[in-house]
Amino acid sequence: MSVVKSIELLLPKDAVYLAGSSIKGQVVLILNSTLMDPIVKVELVGRGYVEWNEEIGASCDYSRKVICSNMADYVHKTKTFLVEDNWLSASSHTFDFHFDLPPRLPSTFISKIGQVSYFVQASCMGREHVLAKKRMYLLIQGTSDFSRENLLQNPVSVEAEKVCYSCCRQGAICLRIQMEKNTFTPGESVAFTTDISNQTSKCIRTVIFTLYAHVQYKGFMPKGKQRSRLDSSEVVRQEANTQIAPFNTTKITNTFSLPHVLPVSSDSRDSELMSTRYELVGTIHLPCSLASVKARLPITITCTPRDTDTCPLLQGAVLSGSQGHQN
Repeated sequence: MSVVKSIELLLPKDAVYLAGSSIKGQVVLILNSTLMDPIVKVELVGRGYVEWNEEIGASCDYSRKVICSNMADYVHKTKTFLVEDNWLSASSHTFDFHFDLPPRLPSTFISKIGQVSYFVQASCMGREHVLAKKRMYLLIQGTSDFSRENLLQNPVSVEAEKVCYSCCRQGAICLRIQMEKNTFTPGESVAFTTDISNQTSKCIRTVIFTLYAHVQYKGFMPKGKQRSRLDSSEVVRQEANTQIAPFNTTKITNTFSLPHVLPVSSDSRDSELMSTRYELVGTIHLPCSLASVKARLPITITCTPRDTDTCPLLQGAVLSGSQGHQN
């Protein structure tokens, strides 16, 4: 029978922590028998990693794939608990811990190319052997360098138009997207209005709205040469069934909620591994054609310590318990 029956981490469930905030929790260790010379500790770890295959040499009559990769360590803190008399009895023991997150951290993120992850790990060792481990991953929301008050919050709009040919006739489809603002925080609702002018002889049945995240990754080849790669993914997607009749105009009002954790908009010069920009795209596929009309509007995602009231962070209650350890 193992000396350690179980080791658990107690943290607020589904909590989202803002960079620069505090993490409070407990380690609960249950022993089957007395443990001499124990080492009980908890670690806070945050790291990022990117990797992709890239083809080189195509212009030199040969081609080969190389791996581009990069990594970064964002935080690593350890707390070793004090054990009185250097032994623990066969019972339940509770240890309180507290970590302060650094103020400048990227958000939790995962894709096929890269990821940024954070976790808290509790462990118990006896005579240099690891007896038990428990790991719990965290959701961290990164912050921005700039304040929302410094950004222009005036109404913004974008318009796109394309001519459609059908049965020897031609007509235009005009798509216009308007927003009261285009700067938002994670978890906030995004509202916008779309005006669609259908000057063709065909009916428009569907309009697609997609929020894209365009991520610029930074990596290094085996010999140290820096490379970059741009990858796009859908954050939110909506389809509106419109049924816009020929030679008619329609107005659509849309609202969607952003995820509670998002990388903030950033410049490639400010990031070690990756930088992110966002774009709202409205798409109408032309009737009887493979072409489409696309209106693109840039979106800025920001979150600063002063945005705590608007960033829906589920910090959770402070867990109760004694300081140090108890039997």
